[in-house]
Amino acid sequence: MFIESKKARWIIIFCAIALSLYIALPNFYPNHEFFSGKKKINYGLDIQGGIYLVMKADVAEALHANMQKKISVLKSDFKDEELKFSSINFKKSSNTKLIIKFSYNKKEIKEFLNKNHNDLQILSEQPNSLELAYYEASLNIYRKQVIEQSIEVVRNRIDAFGVAEPQITAQGKDRILIQLPGVENADQAKELIHRTATLHFRPVHEDISLDKLQKWFSEAEVKNKFSLGTEKSIRLSKNSKIKLLKYRNYIKKINKVLAYKLPKNTKLIFQKPPNAKTLEAGRIPFLIKINNDLNGSYLETATVGYGEYGKPQVNFRFNIQGQKRFAKMTADNIQKRVAIVLDDIVQSAPVIQEEINSPTARISLGSSSNVQETLREANFLATALRAGALPVPLEQLEERTVGPSLGADSIAKGKFAGLIGGLLVLIFMLVYYRGLGVVANIALSLNLLFIVAILTSLQATLTLPGVAGIILTIGMAVDANIIIFERIKEELSKGSGFRSSVRNGFSQAFAAIFDANITTAAVCIVLMSFGTGPVRGFAVTLISGIITSLFSSVFISRSILEMKILNKTKQT
Repeated sequence: MFIESKKARWIIIFCAIALSLYIALPNFYPNHEFFSGKKKINYGLDIQGGIYLVMKADVAEALHANMQKKISVLKSDFKDEELKFSSINFKKSSNTKLIIKFSYNKKEIKEFLNKNHNDLQILSEQPNSLELAYYEASLNIYRKQVIEQSIEVVRNRIDAFGVAEPQITAQGKDRILIQLPGVENADQAKELIHRTATLHFRPVHEDISLDKLQKWFSEAEVKNKFSLGTEKSIRLSKNSKIKLLKYRNYIKKINKVLAYKLPKNTKLIFQKPPNAKTLEAGRIPFLIKINNDLNGSYLETATVGYGEYGKPQVNFRFNIQGQKRFAKMTADNIQKRVAIVLDDIVQSAPVIQEEINSPTARISLGSSSNVQETLREANFLATALRAGALPVPLEQLEERTVGPSLGADSIAKGKFAGLIGGLLVLIFMLVYYRGLGVVANIALSLNLLFIVAILTSLQATLTLPGVAGIILTIGMAVDANIIIFERIKEELSKGSGFRSSVRNGFSQAFAAIFDANITTAAVCIVLMSFGTGPVRGFAVTLISGIITSLFSSVFISRSILEMKILNKTKQT
């Protein structure tokens, strides 16, 4: 029975070693044909280099947009419930408070709000008006949702870009930390992240002529001394300078300055003329209606195709709700223009000839003579639309680039530290325990093999803290062997035979070994649950080392010693 049990143990050990070698070897021979396409350990930003970004989400703008939707919902609900009201608008100088005006039915409106819109609180009330705002708890929930949605969208875009194991986490209330290891084309990755890609279909307000709109925004620029360009100021004379604004900030500024002239629920944006390379070189003003909600969230997919004369375009398909809304919008705007707006830039504004009840539509990308550039733009746009629209624009606060040479230096130092630490442990075990030390060293070597195999199979990302976890495991791995060997020595000093000493040594040491490792594993689980990035990587490598060290120290070491006992028995 003992021999059969021993055979079973050795079958398990040989299978574990063979499987671990098969999984781990691609890391040591990455260019070999046999290991082509096999899983390998991913290296983190601090090892293989890459890009580190800190982005700030414009949560205030998201809250304002959410309140705009709330106003539309309230108007619709009041009409459905036949509750008379004069107006529902933002409070002056506030983007998160609104005023409801009415004539006589104050009690009915308050009861309806308490029952159906209990996320709103009444800040103050007058005989014919109510001032409302979201509860702080509701605002906190929405802020968290905005950040989480932004992280998910950025993650989808980075995955589409092909970056292995990106680290994308929230930082504070409105910031997002992005780490992209191994990125070679940093500018392209940043362009994909920054691209807001918010798609809207907006009816064009036709009552104000193009000439009047051009006159309005030109006069506003001159009077307020700003224009479209890069974020800086240029001096025109000793006493005069003009501030150049990026497009998003320029749109905010021009609409704020012209707010008293523009009709309600409209917004001034621009289109790039076919003969202009940039919006700075030339722009056509459009006044669009913003009281509708047909946007990119109703898209199912977006792909690159080719239109007339073989020019690249972006084809997209609506879901069922989007198709219904698109059909209603086109039915309401027959013989009128509807603008296709991407990131507040008009891509095209066709005249609707009839109701379009189709799930498909397209965006033409202008008339650039450079087909490759247009194709690249179409691919980027389709990727951004498929990944979803960011709920808010992201502003880059910090950028750091880690070169691969620094990572190579980190790997070299990590290998050197691991080699020195491992050699010291091996030498100590050989000198102090002699024959038993050989057994411990074999178990330690197999332990390292098993750790690499586990990390490879998990597709883990190895960072410098992870390397530290592996080096720490080397020191910890011999603890179990030392406890076992000391128990065996105690039994031998009592006069017990070698076989009984081994058996008693392992049985007496197991409880202490198990307790020590289970407490360390509990800490690792906490770090994995609540930690992020390098902290989690350290915990993963450490808990992997705990599992493998238990297997190698208790299971493998015992099997080797029992084989030694069996050989002595045969010799006698």
